[in-house]
Amino acid sequence: MTPGARAAAAIAVLDRHLAGEPVERALTNWGRASRFAGSGDRAAVRDLVFDALRCKRSHAALGGAMTGRGLILGGVRASGGEEGALFTGEGHAPARVAPDETGRAPAGAAALDVPDWLLPALETSLGDATLPVLHALQSRAPVFLRVNLRKTSVAQALARLAGEEIAAKPHPLAKTALEVTGNARKVQTSESFLTGLVELQDASSQAVVEALPLRDGMRVLDQCAGGGGKTLAMAGQARIKVWAHDANPRRMADLPERARRAGVAVSLTEAPETLAPFDLVLVDAPCSGSGSWRRDPEGKWALTEARLAEVVAVQAEILARAARMVGPGGTLAYATCSLLAQENEGQVNAFLAAHPGWTLGLMQRFLLTSGGDGFFVALLTRA
Repeated sequence: MTPGARAAAAIAVLDRHLAGEPVERALTNWGRASRFAGSGDRAAVRDLVFDALRCKRSHAALGGAMTGRGLILGGVRASGGEEGALFTGEGHAPARVAPDETGRAPAGAAALDVPDWLLPALETSLGDATLPVLHALQSRAPVFLRVNLRKTSVAQALARLAGEEIAAKPHPLAKTALEVTGNARKVQTSESFLTGLVELQDASSQAVVEALPLRDGMRVLDQCAGGGGKTLAMAGQARIKVWAHDANPRRMADLPERARRAGVAVSLTEAPETLAPFDLVLVDAPCSGSGSWRRDPEGKWALTEARLAEVVAVQAEILARAARMVGPGGTLAYATCSLLAQENEGQVNAFLAAHPGWTLGLMQRFLLTSGGDGFFVALLTRA
């Protein structure tokens, strides 16, 4: 496919998404209908679509319309590209740019690509870091790997990856973190990945696990395990007995195989209360996901004030439930991938006010300006 044809495909996918179709489904349906498109074409179209969604408001302003065409045209203008070279009207390329497609400079929340209602809460939560963090959310996220220290060392992993033509370098957020700098698309088919030497995991997520007071012999519960990335990371940090639970067990479907590949033992449970008490319970709570909107820009535009209030209420319920499973002297670790204070510090303060006998130890934010996703972690100790 030519660059113009890829742009036209991205426009079609974006139009379906703007009409209400989830973006992943729109991409899948386009791919099924476009058997002529190779893997490189599919990756390029996907990148165009996600770049447009990260900057949906600013690109729509620059492109003159909240349409697939407006978003792609706005993206070309934002990057300083030559719109006439892409919008040629020849072959499968989009039609030439019309005189009335002038666009305008975005301002305020639109220039920062966030909903109007959300900007004040972000400014309150982030303070002086608001602009650099929101600018970071407009760009693609780096690809990070976690080195499985149960099977290899950081130096050995780097050498193995280099031998498979995957360039990477250590990242300061976590001792196990590598940032992929070349051939990231090869990672999931590489021997290093398939044999469990490395796992895909954001560097800030790894830093959250490193902050946990893990030691050999502990009984540990990952209460909101999801796909199990932190479960595996905890099992790789110390020789612990670890259980994984999630409200939707299907999210953990491939966790046993991933644990086998990583060379660690993980048990799944649908009734964690029957196994209590635990020395440490990790609550990686469902949240707005605002710290990871680079990877899921669709979530940014789907979030509403009402939905955020529901999420905060659910977080409080999960924390209260998890606290009852922590043994005396044990640790309740609360984490989110949110940038918002009401999901982070506010949630912790409300828990402490409602639960005497708990003390706060570490409370730390990881901002996108450090390279990884936005994360928060707090360690609470039971008397």
